[in-house]
Amino acid sequence: MIGSNLVFNIEEVVAIILFGIGFTTLLLHRNLIKKIIGLNIMDTAVYFFLASMGYVDGRVAPIVTNGVLDAQVYINPIPSGLVLTGIVVSVSVTAMMLSLTIRLYKRYHTLNLDEIYMYAVKQDR
Repeated sequence: MIGSNLVFNIEEVVAIILFGIGFTTLLLHRNLIKKIIGLNIMDTAVYFFLASMGYVDGRVAPIVTNGVLDAQVYINPIPSGLVLTGIVVSVSVTAMMLSLTIRLYKRYHTLNLDEIYMYAVKQDR
């Protein structure tokens, strides 16, 4: 019984696994670039989950053709819009994080968070 549900919901399972990989990367690595990659993997998992939830087998994109106005023929466009908006926000956040990472590297000559913290504490004294 569990195996059949797992195969039926394979997209959701993959999204959960990707989110877990991104979350553990974000938590366990001290390198700032690896943390940014982990956050991007988490974003991708959320977008994949939303896209898989928004898709209904047998329905088409919500573009009216041949005069068909029945809502049961089309998929819901809201998840697609959320995914596109999320991608734009994600790219902006990633660009900001990378620019701040470059500034930190120029100042402290390392990408390790522990070392950056130690240098920052040492400079405050």
